[in-house]
Amino acid sequence: MTLLLKAGLLWTGVREIEDGWLLVRDGFVDQIGSGAAPHADEVVDEPSCVAMPGLVNAHDHMYQWATRGYVPDGTLFEWLRALYPVWARMDAEVVRAAARAAMAKLLLSGCTLSTDHHYVFPRGKPGLFEALVETARGLGLRFHPCRGSMSLGESKGGLPPDTVVEEHDAILAHTEEMIERFHDPNPGSMCRVVVAPCSPFSVTPELMRDSAALARKHRLRLHTHLAETLDEERFCVERLGVRPFELMEELGWTGDDVWYAHGIHLSDAEVDRVAEVKTGIAHCPSSNMRLGAGTCRVEELVRAGARVGLGVDGAASNEDANLAMEAHQALLLARVRNASPQALDARTAWRLATKGGADCLGRDDCGELAPGRCADVACFRVDDLAHAGIKDPLAGLALAPPARAQTVLVNGRVVVKDGRLLTADEGEVAREIGAVSTRLRRSE
Repeated sequence: MTLLLKAGLLWTGVREIEDGWLLVRDGFVDQIGSGAAPHADEVVDEPSCVAMPGLVNAHDHMYQWATRGYVPDGTLFEWLRALYPVWARMDAEVVRAAARAAMAKLLLSGCTLSTDHHYVFPRGKPGLFEALVETARGLGLRFHPCRGSMSLGESKGGLPPDTVVEEHDAILAHTEEMIERFHDPNPGSMCRVVVAPCSPFSVTPELMRDSAALARKHRLRLHTHLAETLDEERFCVERLGVRPFELMEELGWTGDDVWYAHGIHLSDAEVDRVAEVKTGIAHCPSSNMRLGAGTCRVEELVRAGARVGLGVDGAASNEDANLAMEAHQALLLARVRNASPQALDARTAWRLATKGGADCLGRDDCGELAPGRCADVACFRVDDLAHAGIKDPLAGLALAPPARAQTVLVNGRVVVKDGRLLTADEGEVAREIGAVSTRLRRSE
């Protein structure tokens, strides 16, 4: 099966091709060019669009779609303390509806590959991880689900209540089961499992070490929150006697198989060290601003050579999960932080949203368009009111981020066409998430 995609401008992640085209064969890019195009079984013609590599979401908590709008003016720790009891009432129905909403919104925004850091597993509520994987499969999203965990409850000095933490051995056993059932390491994989204890204030050092050992036994990637807030930094210094990144080094949580969410409060030396050990950072600008957590030194990390991607984070701390908007926010926030328009340019912002995220997730077959790479493509209109006549279309899309993509391909399959999701009914998805959100609120 072959598909030909034609666009007014094709940005491969490396070069820009006017009136460009790419030929897809069996889910992978086969050829790229301009001018006369080869024959294909199916043709998608978008002359008024910029086509680019599908966007990559490097950090998310999809279950939080069911709890948007809570604690709108709280810090991270205040927000978490209010939401932990609500999340303790989640079941597979809630997670499935929330994941459908999250994934539908991501696909509509041009995202083709996403992770999800799911770390709340209420007792007696089975099937949560399975619901995530099944939902991604049904909607056609390339997916890296993280088997997250929390093991350090309030009674042992942690932040979360004991009712939402799990036992050490049970976490590792369930993680291994999910790896065996769902992880596919092959090129072009649609599902790869990640091992992801939640954070220094909700997980014991022993679980961090054992999780790393489990992941590396299976050659999986590792993910956790790090250096998100000053509250977290104080917790680590007062309880453990080290800064958050120092703790990661002690526990073996650095290297090219690790990426952190946020990485805001890093020292100069830590910025250089993150780059040196090839550890990734998922920058989540909207969430960081929403929670008043601080500003990631993204331009310094990029300059140092670190792997940096973008994440929408959970919808409870970023109610508009749109990766194009995150590229926009990253661009402007870096300029504000440095008081310089040269701090971050539009093309670098798009690279963070594509190849940067793919690098964090360990996908050398995604993030750029080239023969042999996955045929994941997002097409954005530049003839609409927001962009018509703009001199530099690629910069224009970063400066005026589109609300949704015109066409999206995942694995060579059209999943969004004319701005509409083809793999689910958007109205039905909205009704489902509305119903489960209301059920959770009424059970308080």
